[in-house]
Amino acid sequence: MYYVYLLRCKDNSLYCGQTNNLEKRIDEHNSSKIKAAKYTRGRKPVTLVYVEKIKTVSLALKREYEIKKLTKMQKEDLVQRFKK
Repeated sequence: MYYVYLLRCKDNSLYCGQTNNLEKRIDEHNSSKIKAAKYTRGRKPVTLVYVEKIKTVSLALKREYEIKKLTKMQKEDLVQRFKK
C-alpha cells in the first residue's frame, strides 16, 4: 500500500509527497536533515492534513503529480473535504 499525502508546514504552505510508510516519512520530515525533503527542512514542524491510500507506486506517483499541479486553493479544498 502507498500513500499520497499533504503536509501543512509551519508557514502554512502545503507539501505533497508519496510513500509506502507514512508514519516513518512524516517523522523524517520533522526530524531528519538528510531524509527530509528540501522544501520541508526549513518549514518544520509539519502536520499531516490529507492522505489517500493507493495500491501501486506508479498510481501513487501519478496522483502525487496531479495534486502538485493543483492551485493552493484546490489543495485547501482537498484538506477541508478530508476533515469531514
